[in-house]
Amino acid sequence: MAGISVKAEGTVRRLREGMAGGVLAFPLTSFGEDGVLDLESYRAYLAAQLAAAPGAVFPACGTGEFFSLDEDEYRAVIEATVEVAAGRLPVVAGVGYGWAQARRFARIAEEAGADALLVLPHYLVAAPQDGLVEQLRQVAAGTSLPLIAYQRGQVAFTVDGLRRIAGIPNVVGLKDGHSDLDRLQRLTLAAPDGFLFFNGAATAEVQARAYAAVGVPAYSSAVHAFAPEIAGAFFTALRDGDDAVVTTLLRDFYVPLVELRDRVPGYAVSLVKAAARLRGLPVGPVRAPLTDPGPADLAELTKLLDTGLTLVAAS
Repeated sequence: MAGISVKAEGTVRRLREGMAGGVLAFPLTSFGEDGVLDLESYRAYLAAQLAAAPGAVFPACGTGEFFSLDEDEYRAVIEATVEVAAGRLPVVAGVGYGWAQARRFARIAEEAGADALLVLPHYLVAAPQDGLVEQLRQVAAGTSLPLIAYQRGQVAFTVDGLRRIAGIPNVVGLKDGHSDLDRLQRLTLAAPDGFLFFNGAATAEVQARAYAAVGVPAYSSAVHAFAPEIAGAFFTALRDGDDAVVTTLLRDFYVPLVELRDRVPGYAVSLVKAAARLRGLPVGPVRAPLTDPGPADLAELTKLLDTGLTLVAAS
């Protein structure tokens, strides 16, 4: 990470401290019933999210339906997040698509006051390591903000690729969504000192023990988006070595949630948004191509949510 600015170094330090102190929050984006962006509701929802003291906030990423936002909506979401966060924690905005479009989003995020960027997997095509590295190099060349690469889907770095992206001055970390722990261990061993890693698997808590065992204890939490009480209780139990609470929450809440999530494509987002609505949070529906859960799945989700909240209250 040689060559980053003093400001970027400060952001990396805050991110490292935040990752050690709480889950990483990926807020939902609020839409009205007509599908129009609802910024007033988003601000209210986000304020409740931040009151639970996550380690950092990542607006307009996968959970926030980045793929459904136009540039004006994206700017409004990042500006609102920066406003509500008010400097209390780092704001890491999602950017993506091809590098030229990702640069446009990066410029918007930087103008809106974001502290760093999460570079989502590029659009559609598979690519060799040279192309993956060059994609990040091109995005990095268009912004002064620190970048965290997200490997998932068609993006997976080799040890050599990791060393090369870590040599790009403002690339400071990697979010992993593959859960290939052998590869991940090799990547962490090859990375320079201070390079950030975090678990970005879907419903990351299910694999949090395994990631921690290879030196990656930090993780993002989709559950935080609708039940920060549950996400916070799990994080605390895992950090404090309370295996009984961790096991109970995994067995009775997280694993059944994953089984429900895996029934329908897109439930990794739409089920989370439905759970937030069940809690009375003003997030609205998902946008196409996602679809909201049907009555039977909503009934099962309601029971799961009740179970999780009851377990936390009893712990």
